Amino acid sequence: MKTFTSWTGHAPGDRGAVAAIGNFDGVHLGHRTVIETARDECERRGAPLGVLTFEPHPREFFSPGAAPFRLMNAEARANRLTKLFVDHLYQLPFDARLAGLTPEAFARDVISGGLGLAHVVVGADFCFGKGRTGNVDDLRQFGAQMGFGVTAVELLANEVGEVSSTAIRDALTDGRPRDAAKMLGHWHRIEGEVLHGDARGRALGFPTANMSIHGLHRPRFGVYAVKVDVLSGPHQGTYDGAAAIGVRPMFGENVPNCESHLFDFKGDLYGTHLSVALVEFLRDEMKFDSLNELVDQMNRDCDRARKILAQAPPLPFRR
Repeated sequence: MKTFTSWTGHAPGDRGAVAAIGNFDGVHLGHRTVIETARDECERRGAPLGVLTFEPHPREFFSPGAAPFRLMNAEARANRLTKLFVDHLYQLPFDARLAGLTPEAFARDVISGGLGLAHVVVGADFCFGKGRTGNVDDLRQFGAQMGFGVTAVELLANEVGEVSSTAIRDALTDGRPRDAAKMLGHWHRIEGEVLHGDARGRALGFPTANMSIHGLHRPRFGVYAVKVDVLSGPHQGTYDGAAAIGVRPMFGENVPNCESHLFDFKGDLYGTHLSVALVEFLRDEMKFDSLNELVDQMNRDCDRARKILAQAPPLPFRR
């Protein structure tokens, strides 16, 4: 996948793509429908498949002090789009310049003149331009004037309800990762680099890989059965495990993070990148009266997680 971080200066050979446009937070099944519709158009035209998105998320730009809400960081989103065989990722910087473009200017300067897109695919509720004042009808009008096609895709619903990033956040807040997965089409994942921690887990007999969840929507704090993909380094592969997400109340005031214990693993993961998939919520975060009680509970958590993961399919939900 080729990544572009500007809408200007593109070579003639990089123009003419068909692109799905949106924030694609979570790359859920609704997003997949938009992307697959764009793929169908690519096959008709013999054009590359693109995804046009923004970094940071516009909501972060306009409300920098708001609570963390993202389901994915930029790295995780790019990893997911790579798995969908996207050819071009247009990850445009969302700044004051881009935010100030009128709908017409966005269509002219970004879609048509800048990226040279041949066709764009959006959700039926797509809004764009300064103040989100442009809609799908406006986009079709500009496309007819400027020479690019437009397809709008209806919103998706399934047995859980309407598929949306908001509904997925609600499911994760409630500790329902399986319901989130039914909307995502994949397990919800926390991705990032393994950081040095306080090594308390190792001292207790449960070494953990510690990862920041800064900027991400916080799932219900507690312990989860997880599938862990080691994405880099000498230990690449998939491992079962148990992860604690929260503030570690046994040890004072702490910044929320994700600590994953990989079953039957020996090795150094510092500096490597992990993808931690939340499979099932086991229990809420707790403060115990002693370390012995904590260790006993961790043993029970791991035993339960092993049984759950032995029955969990690697790809649980498909559209």
